[in-house]
Amino acid sequence: MPVPAHTRPHPAGAAARLPWWALALPTLAFVALLLLIMNPSDAHAASGDPALAHILERARQLVAH
Repeated sequence: MPVPAHTRPHPAGAAARLPWWALALPTLAFVALLLLIMNPSDAHAASGDPALAHILERARQLVAH
């Protein structure tokens, strides 16, 4: 005997509602990154080995070509 298929009462898509944090968290992350880009003096780089910085710069140049 066949088993009846269960269907959703409302189709998913535009009618589906998102929780508040599904929009708030990406918006907050976007605003935080935008503020860092606009004011880079607040983002302090860690002091590292100059040789490592030279290697990374060389790798960036190679990838750019």
